[in-house]
Amino acid sequence: MTFSIAIVGRPNVGKSTLFNRLIGRKLALVDDQPGVTRDLREGETKVRNAKVKIMDTAGLETASEHSLQYRMSALSISAIKDADACLFVVDARVGITAADQSYAATVRKTSKEVILVANKAEGRAAESGIYESFSLGLGEPVSISAEHGIGIDELKEKIVKLFKFSQNHGVFGFDDNSILTSDEKLYKTIHNRDADFSSSSNEEIQISIIGRPNSGKSTLINKIAGNKRLLTGPEAGITRDAISSSINWRGQRFRIFDTAGMRKKAKIQNRLEKLSVSDGIRAIRFSEIVVLLLDVNSPFDTQDLKIADLAEREGRCVVVAVNKWDLEISKNKKILELRKKLCNLLPQLLGVPLVTISGLSGVGLPNLHKQVLLAYEVWNTRITTSRLNNWLADKISLHPPPSVRGKRIRMRYITQVKSRPPSFVIFTSLPDNVPESYKRYLVNGLRKDFGIMGVPIRLMLRTGNNPYDDKSKKRRLIS
Repeated sequence: MTFSIAIVGRPNVGKSTLFNRLIGRKLALVDDQPGVTRDLREGETKVRNAKVKIMDTAGLETASEHSLQYRMSALSISAIKDADACLFVVDARVGITAADQSYAATVRKTSKEVILVANKAEGRAAESGIYESFSLGLGEPVSISAEHGIGIDELKEKIVKLFKFSQNHGVFGFDDNSILTSDEKLYKTIHNRDADFSSSSNEEIQISIIGRPNSGKSTLINKIAGNKRLLTGPEAGITRDAISSSINWRGQRFRIFDTAGMRKKAKIQNRLEKLSVSDGIRAIRFSEIVVLLLDVNSPFDTQDLKIADLAEREGRCVVVAVNKWDLEISKNKKILELRKKLCNLLPQLLGVPLVTISGLSGVGLPNLHKQVLLAYEVWNTRITTSRLNNWLADKISLHPPPSVRGKRIRMRYITQVKSRPPSFVIFTSLPDNVPESYKRYLVNGLRKDFGIMGVPIRLMLRTGNNPYDDKSKKRRLIS
């Protein structure tokens, strides 16, 4: 069992900076303007051998019931209730405000255990704020500077004491083995992509949900997860961080990344949106499968195509999901139109699956789950060298490569060097002179003949060793 802690407080007191400091990585977006964090971001770490889950929350604010700020605060209060303890953070430089006093009263009623944290405590300017924080009735504050790492060791000691105090039966959450954080697991996954493996139901598959703002990404993930963990609403661009959720979806473990909506580069003006988009691109690189979510009312916008092209260049397998399908009236006509556009606009992903869904009602989600697993299986395709060379011989006899300045291009051998995505090397006499059209002929042949549809294929041409050249003779003599 993991001990969970929520970091709470009013906006701009340094909650995300503290989260990053405790996790040991810059996962949460940090900016000077208040209200940057909106969703719950989680991360696991070890504090003195105690396995702890840290939750970064949105700032607590007083707002009208139908506003975005109200929904953000409600999500934060829900996290406080679920957590085993919370860190209530105040700004020592500013001192205690009326908002701090109000939210401290809420935390006292809601949280099981509270540690008061006076952040930005470096320098003499913070002294009065630290003394004022005693008035909140949350005990003695831990004075820290999350930005500079001051007082973090003392805070960790408090967390461990609270952890031990909260144990009911013996010691839980301790582990003598090394514990990887969720992001270390992702890092390990990325750096082992080249390893051949077989998929199993216990393996956690990494998925990113990407698309333009207001296409319904967070709503879809909430429906898959069966809860309202991610913030949603009619406003475009609610999601800012790339938030990951570990979900058991129809018997298979997934880690699903909800990303910020990606607008055209020319429309991105402020620094915070640039950080959000960069975080979304980073999530794509962490992922194995990318679900491109389209709005049925405006599918295959230029930006949608750029996002799909980015996923293809990163070598990820892609599933296209058309959301808000329940709003479409002429469904049969629309699906034919969408499939035609998909073939014409994304030829580099020939055969990519197209699924119609409603993230709000859940229509089409079983089919989306099925297509995701099928695409994942294709992405992990391995083909034996003997089958590949028989295939290459047939392709060359059917359509030989063209001659270059009277010289015939000889293709001697093909092998698959890796999967995820499927990557092949052909050893040939004149690799630089093989036309792009002939490369496309071979790639399309691999797709059709081996069923590698809808995922990127990498084809590389290399020079094969000539047994009669001088260098090869020298190598044989030396050996």
